[in-house]
Formats: sequence, structure tokens, C-alpha cells
Amino acid sequence: MSNKTGVVYLVGAGPGNVDLLTLRALKLLQTCDIVLYDQLVSQDILDLIPRHVVLENVGKQRSFHPVPQLHINQRLVDLALQGKTVLRLKGGDPFIFGRGGEEIDTLTDHGISFEVVPGISAANGVAAYAGIPLTHREHAQSCLLVTAHLKDGSFDLDWHAIIRPRQTVVIYMGLHGLDRLVSQLLEAGMAPHIPAALIEQGTLDTQQVVITQVSQLHEMSITHQLKSPTLIIIGSVVELHNKLSWFNSSLKTN
Repeated sequence: MSNKTGVVYLVGAGPGNVDLLTLRALKLLQTCDIVLYDQLVSQDILDLIPRHVVLENVGKQRSFHPVPQLHINQRLVDLALQGKTVLRLKGGDPFIFGRGGEEIDTLTDHGISFEVVPGISAANGVAAYAGIPLTHREHAQSCLLVTAHLKDGSFDLDWHAIIRPRQTVVIYMGLHGLDRLVSQLLEAGMAPHIPAALIEQGTLDTQQVVITQVSQLHEMSITHQLKSPTLIIIGSVVELHNKLSWFNSSLKTN
């Protein structure tokens, strides 16, 4: 074991498109000893990493977590104590539904030095590539980011906050259980005709955008056979897609 403790870099890889990686992230990818990366990090980004750098896949998928989060936390500590320069690479931004706070909390407990490198979040990047501004003076004065990850088979969400008018709602990890999500949104009082978008593989050449309304979200996800990662955007800003869309993606409208 090295006498000198290493350092951990918690790095956001952005929403997928390699061109959206930050310069700081690229520099660190070239100089680290080992990269622990998530499932959502694109292959194009992994291809930028020099061959001498060790790659370790610690990604998770729905209902399949081969590497538990506590193990990842401890792995970062162990590698740093070996004197390694460790890069923890996460899709999007590490502090937006990325468990980055949990990981550096563990590092702090063990006295490990770290740096956080922000990434373009999925909400920001995917919305931009879909031609949907998250805020707009004529449509939305606020934006709410929500994770719809199921907990014990149910959603733990503030439904009244979600259905407030003149805001944009961005839902992460909402594809699984979308039928229940839609039902609870409508039950809470959200109007069924509010515009909504499903964006699969956002920012990539394979991006698909499905424009619909809240009541039809689940049906449209099945019709177009959408798979994760798919981001959901709800609000009148979605109406601007047809006019503001610029990226070469497959557009489908109900």
C-alpha cells in the first residue's frame, strides 16, 4: 500500500453526447489511474480514456444492482488509500439524482481528498436537444426535477407541488411504473391535456422525441417501444418543440 493517500474525482459525464463532456472532465480522464463508471456513461466517452487506465463498471440497472452502493463507496476509499488517482464517472451531473453526495460523504468520513466536477445534467442537455426550453416567460417561471424511482412499490412524491401551474416538471427514471405515475398525477388534479414529451436516448444520434399529453404518456411509451434512458418533460413549454426543434432526431406525435 502506498504511503501517500490518493484523491477521488467525482465527475459528471453529461447526458451522453461526447461533445458535451467538460474540458475538466476530459483532462482528468487522461491523467487518472482508474475509472469507476456508471451504466449511463456512453461508449464514445469511455473510448476517450487511455488504454493504460483501469476501467471498472459499477453501473446499476432497474432491479439489478450487481455492485451495491455501499460497496462503491468503500471501493473509492480503498483505492484512494492505495495511493490511486480515482475518477468516479457518472452520467449527467453527480449531484442530481447521482448519489454523489453519499459517495463524498463516505470519503469525508475517511479523510480522503476529493473534487467534484459538474456535468451537464440530463434535464438540461436532453431538453435543449429536444428543443424544449425548461423555462420561458410565457409558459413557466420554475422547473421541478423529480425522480420517479419506485420505493417499496410506491412513489414518494409531493403531488401537490408537481401539479402547480406555470412550471415545467422533468421526471427522471419514470418509464417503469409510468401507468401508475400518470394515474396519480391525474388523481392529484393535473389536467389530462397538459403537453408532455418522452425523450429516449437524449443528445445521441439515436434520440427519439415523442410529443403527447399527460393522459397518453403510458400508452405512447408502449406504442413507440421506448426504453431507458427516457426523460419525461411535462408542461406547456413542450408546445414549443415543433418550432424550436433543431437536432436531427426522430419526431413522433400522438
